[in-house]
Amino acid sequence: MHADTPAESTPDPLPSYTRMSDTEATEEARRIIAEAYRPVPQFPTAYRDTTPPPAYGTTPPVPQPDNRIVPAWAAGTAVVGIGVGAGCVGLGCGIWLACQGFAAVTLTSVLFVTLPIGAVAAVAAAISSAVRAIKATHNQTHHHYTGPVQQQNNTITAPAYGLIARNRNELHH
Repeated sequence: MHADTPAESTPDPLPSYTRMSDTEATEEARRIIAEAYRPVPQFPTAYRDTTPPPAYGTTPPVPQPDNRIVPAWAAGTAVVGIGVGAGCVGLGCGIWLACQGFAAVTLTSVLFVTLPIGAVAAVAAAISSAVRAIKATHNQTHHHYTGPVQQQNNTITAPAYGLIARNRNELHH
């Protein structure tokens, strides 16, 4: 130890262990092994109720009709898209097959040739969808009432301004 080193910084001396005899070491090893291989008590982690559910309850069955209807414009747009895709692929394959004899013609060049055809078909489909949407906006709805009728038009304004907004719903009659 150096003369300037304080006494509290000196390391502790190594502990002295007493040596076990061979029989004590054998007994300690058997105890550790027996403890390691002792079966762990099993606790149930799940429960399955095996009683069958009742065939019916107190509520009578209610018919649940399936009324999923696809709008006509969506079906028409889908059909047009499929037709345009199939037409472009068919036309491109036809041109590619017709040009098989030319060594300089590659599939990439055929695709560049058929790209304008696909663009024209896509524009035609977009125009027809727009025309169909414009025609659909001119629908008139007629309400025919019998008996006393009361109409209420309520406007709810919900202003929310700023980074932290507080919602103040106000009902105006």
